[in-house]
Amino acid sequence: YLNGNKLGHRPNGYASFMYDMTPYLHDGENVLAVRVDHSQQADSRWYTGSGIYRDVYIVTAPETHLAQWGLGWKATSISSSQATVEVENAVDNAQSSQKLELVSTIFDADGNQVACARTSYNNKVSKQTTKLKISKPHLWDTHTPYLYTLQVKLLTDGKEIDHASTRLGLRTLHFDANKGFALNGKNMKVKGVCLHHDAGVLGAVVPKDVWRRRLQNLKEMGANAIRMSHNPQAPVVYDLCDELGLLVMDEGSDEWEFPKRKWVEGWNNGTPAYYGTFDFFEEWIDRDVADMVRRDRNHPCVFLWSVGNEVDYPNDPYSHPVLDGGNATINQPMFGGYKKDAPNAERIGKIAKRLAAVIRSIDTSRPTTGALAGVVMSNETEYPDAIDVVGYNYTENRYDTDHKLYQKRIIYGSETGVGYDNWKAVRDNQHIFGQFIWTGTDYLGESGRWPSRGLNTGLLDFGSFKKGRGWFRASLWSETPMCYIGTYAAYPQNGRNRRGGGNNPARNIPLTIEANDTWNYNDDQLVRVVCYTNSNEARLLLNGEIVGETKQKDDSNGIIYWDIRYKPGTLRCESLEKGKVVSSYEIKTSGRPYAIMATVDKEELAEKGSVAHITVNVVDENGVIVKLADNDITCRVQGSARLLGLEGSNNTDMTDYTDNHQRVYNGRLLAYVRSNGTGEARVSFSSPLLKGCEITLKCK
Repeated sequence: YLNGNKLGHRPNGYASFMYDMTPYLHDGENVLAVRVDHSQQADSRWYTGSGIYRDVYIVTAPETHLAQWGLGWKATSISSSQATVEVENAVDNAQSSQKLELVSTIFDADGNQVACARTSYNNKVSKQTTKLKISKPHLWDTHTPYLYTLQVKLLTDGKEIDHASTRLGLRTLHFDANKGFALNGKNMKVKGVCLHHDAGVLGAVVPKDVWRRRLQNLKEMGANAIRMSHNPQAPVVYDLCDELGLLVMDEGSDEWEFPKRKWVEGWNNGTPAYYGTFDFFEEWIDRDVADMVRRDRNHPCVFLWSVGNEVDYPNDPYSHPVLDGGNATINQPMFGGYKKDAPNAERIGKIAKRLAAVIRSIDTSRPTTGALAGVVMSNETEYPDAIDVVGYNYTENRYDTDHKLYQKRIIYGSETGVGYDNWKAVRDNQHIFGQFIWTGTDYLGESGRWPSRGLNTGLLDFGSFKKGRGWFRASLWSETPMCYIGTYAAYPQNGRNRRGGGNNPARNIPLTIEANDTWNYNDDQLVRVVCYTNSNEARLLLNGEIVGETKQKDDSNGIIYWDIRYKPGTLRCESLEKGKVVSSYEIKTSGRPYAIMATVDKEELAEKGSVAHITVNVVDENGVIVKLADNDITCRVQGSARLLGLEGSNNTDMTDYTDNHQRVYNGRLLAYVRSNGTGEARVSFSSPLLKGCEITLKCK
């Protein structure tokens, strides 16, 4: 509302939109008011946030101006010698009496002009295209994400009245039912993760620096793609993916015309509710999907448009007679067999065709896709044929079967588990081009029964630190030599693990990808040490002596392990290639908590709003991190910054996240400190019986 006049409304809390305030502005003071209605608080299957949680801008322009999202581009041909780029422009309020011109210019990464075209704008058309040619083009890919800048100026009588710019990345996409996916003509596996939009203690208001660190940590472990689960995210996330070289699967929604189950008593527990945004579907879905495409089409990182996630979940809400069949091998919970009174699954295919057509009316340079939860049921509908590329959620058992049945279908894992077999189904099948793991990081919502903050399926924890499963995933995805060791007791603490109290090997103790890197046990206790490495073999040393002979990785589980007797000291793993050490990882026995040690990712905050990440560890007298510590840490900030939050990454910690103290978890927590001006900021950390510390930040 502006000065009491309603400008408009948007039911979708994830959609970007703009309103024209001009008719209601007046000289002097104006009052802009926003009303948020989140009375159906269980309207999603995860934490959505509420209120204004993304950036808001006031834009000024003359009456005749470049339209919102009216600037678009696509590369129509790319070779080593030349690339042709087609630039699309739309102008709002163009008058027939005006003589308008468009000047389109492309600059390379160093700011040099590499192409330019000047064209008259035809007032009788809604949009106009211009072709530009770039000699010896640099390509954008996941290793070298080269970005050009496209600038467009709108002129009348030779004078500039408006301008816009966007980044431009040249790349080719090719999908094949038998050979998978090729970027710039080179076949590759998509190593993707699914991400929601929250950041633990920060909720849904996530600064750019926090997103950058999270995406960098994911890429360092080998990830090359992000799935926006299950809605458009903040524009800054796409900017960062462009810069870092991460492919993006952009997704429109999680729910269509009927509500899904909302687990209000705990994830998959109790009696579900049926809140949702379904009552806005028919009026708004076409516009929501169209705006997603118009807004995000200029990002080279985007390589798939998804019409929706798990809209075909069996009996949630759609049903089909095939659910009564003995061959309905669906990996998701089916909530019973065929329900004749439920919405007919045939509707899914019709809606998918409609939404795919909306996308193609705006952009044909990328394929459409969808994340199918009930593939067996959807195979009985038009859904798989309505989209270009078909995503399978948790349905690896259908990869080979459906590849043979539907020989033109392009298949990938749109949502998969983190297990080794899930990856082998991609690695060992040329026709499966990739997977998106659930999830890249722990997130709020989809909580279990209390106490539970959210779902901790992430490769990274709430603070974006690698968990054991994150290290294991790096051993499968990373192209840089790496290894990691985690430990756990080989027997329960009942005496049988002591020497002389049962000397049989720990044959029945399962291997895990969740092991923590801790080396504190009872003397002579039998301990399992697991190694996650991307090398073929590794060995284990304790205090400089080999205690675990060189072993090769077992391809049935992807893990190397040893069962050894505990002695205090330094446990070190070395990964080997052709007998040479190529990477190592070590953990040390710690003493009792003695002091707080803090390190910061950057001591200078370049501008107001920049965020520093301060890692706080509890250490012993020798400076060794005490990973068993759970001390309560108090943080105080003085000067030109403020504390945004303390993240302990403990999913069961239900204490206040808005105050200035928090317990460490695994001996560590993360402090988010944001610059709010120029000068210095002093950040101190203290805890009873521990020696405190202080970090000084320079705010520019």
